[in-house]
Amino acid sequence: MSEPGPASATTTEEAAARELRAAELSVFPTFPMARQLPGLTLETAYRIQQHGTALRTAAGGRPVGHKIGLTSVAMQQQMGVSEPDSGVLLADMEVACGGGLSTTRLIAPRVEAEIAFRLGTDLTGDDIGLGAAQAAVSEVFLALEVIDTRYGDWRIGLEDSVADNASAARFVLGPASPAEDLPDLGAALVEVRVDGEHAAAGPGRDVLGDPLRPLLWLARRLATLGGALRAGDVVLPGSVHASIPLTAATTVSASCAGLAPVCFRAL
Repeated sequence: MSEPGPASATTTEEAAARELRAAELSVFPTFPMARQLPGLTLETAYRIQQHGTALRTAAGGRPVGHKIGLTSVAMQQQMGVSEPDSGVLLADMEVACGGGLSTTRLIAPRVEAEIAFRLGTDLTGDDIGLGAAQAAVSEVFLALEVIDTRYGDWRIGLEDSVADNASAARFVLGPASPAEDLPDLGAALVEVRVDGEHAAAGPGRDVLGDPLRPLLWLARRLATLGGALRAGDVVLPGSVHASIPLTAATTVSASCAGLAPVCFRAL
């Protein structure tokens, strides 16, 4: 993207979103936004993300929920950041459990396992607690999320990630379990295997102390923007382990006591 001139901030943000979308579609990376736009703030990065979501929906995409990233110490240390971020999930990002996931349309994919949720009721406001989050959840899944960077490599900052829709790319949900039937999710140990070999593991509590806590973080952030988490939304609350490079011709699976397993084949 060329250096911004006298154009308005909105025009600059829209241009940044178009550039990131072009990188995604062409599988040809661009430069980190913080390098292109010196002084890039988180607020501006989220506006770029909103413009990017608008481009996807204009092309027929359908938002189905949210992803929250960088919620575990392992991921924050891996990315060199100290706070979470969030992005929007669209229907065309979902891959069927047990299905094939093409890596040819991705630039630098990595995979991570999460304990994910579907909301049965809205979760709104900035003065809510864990009880409200638990009451709002109707279903729980093991999930595998594939993240990608439209910048070509992972030497990026928080603002870069936010502008790039929090690095969202693909997600796979295992079979749903009713929320009321579940054990303590904080104590649940999630194990990831690649081609049957142990690759990573972590308990649910590694995600902000409880995998439900990211829902509170996101509900509060959305409230500042006049939004909310809505009934039916799928929410990926973040990985319990550092992300793993994803290569073609591998099978990735995750398992956890009390939840149905999830897997996909990278093509």
